[in-house]
Amino acid sequence: MAEQRIPFVKVELDDSDIAAVERVLRSGWLTTAGQVKALEEELAAYTGAPFVNAVNSATAAMHLALAAWDLGPGDEVITTPYTFTATANVVIHCGATPVLVDVREADANIDPELIERAITPRTRVILPVHIAGEPCDMDAIMDIARRHGLKVLEDAAHAIGTLYRGRPIGSISDAAAFSFYANKTITTGEGGALATADEQLSARVRRLTLHGMSKDAWNRYDAGGSWRYDIQEFGFKDNLTDIAAALGRSQLARLESFIEARTRVAQRYFANLRDEEHLILPAFNEEHRQPWHLFMVRVRESAPVPRDEVIRQLAARGIGTSVHFIPLHYHTAYQKLGRWKQGDFPVAERFFAGEISLPMYPGLADTGVDDVCAALREILHP
Repeated sequence: MAEQRIPFVKVELDDSDIAAVERVLRSGWLTTAGQVKALEEELAAYTGAPFVNAVNSATAAMHLALAAWDLGPGDEVITTPYTFTATANVVIHCGATPVLVDVREADANIDPELIERAITPRTRVILPVHIAGEPCDMDAIMDIARRHGLKVLEDAAHAIGTLYRGRPIGSISDAAAFSFYANKTITTGEGGALATADEQLSARVRRLTLHGMSKDAWNRYDAGGSWRYDIQEFGFKDNLTDIAAALGRSQLARLESFIEARTRVAQRYFANLRDEEHLILPAFNEEHRQPWHLFMVRVRESAPVPRDEVIRQLAARGIGTSVHFIPLHYHTAYQKLGRWKQGDFPVAERFFAGEISLPMYPGLADTGVDDVCAALREILHP
């Protein structure tokens, strides 16, 4: 494999990020405290959600929400097979059953019509995933949920900064889980957050985040704090550190500029590839704002070079790519459940068969995009 000259992703860090983390390190207080609280307040202002819980991953945010809703054995959660495993893992960890329904051909987001057909008396939650940051049809999903008395938890791991018909993701459903993993639009290294308008949900999530304790370390060890605490229920260990939160605050301050730069990269890809007969370019709805977490193209089935070979040849040219996602029912752990088989979700399977995620990050220069596109055309026209 050639030396990677255009990586798939490159984390955007600058001196302000390093200084923010250094200040926390020099403060002597490293775990959950004032920086986490400030990040929560700033995320609430950004997303329009009255309450935000910063935690150590989007996975934790989803799990905590479901646990706070007392999801358990006998309950069902409708979600998509076209996602990372975390989306369904959290359902299984609660003892509940994930019910998978297929996606839309255009954008690989969950199909609302299929959601409605999958509802049973055991359904408790709908868990849509905003693939690449392109929002699902939230009006349709919320309408279905309200008519059937269901909760909606959005897997918004890709969707910080997404606007759905002018409304920020985080302000629409019962709860939305964001990711700040290293390759996301903004990062805390590892981290995530749950946004909600439900004060009771947020309060219970806060308790469950740290062992079910009545007080966190800051309340116990800060000046004037008391050592005494109570374990009010059996919780988890999902808190975010102040080190991570300081980085997140610095990144959040630049999120709009990151989205602007990602949009420039996406527009350059469209300009270069709109006439490429062997590719399907990502669909997007101009009613919304897409933050372009990913730029997902598909190699047509009729192309002279198959998807896996395109990826191999791009790597040989020093161009990094990824694939989003291997459908859940293709994985061994899900096959062992004995509930799904290949062929059950034809749209998701077709989407996966051709998908390649191209390099996408704010610092990707126009010349880099042009190089990726030139390599693609060369490979697809042997």
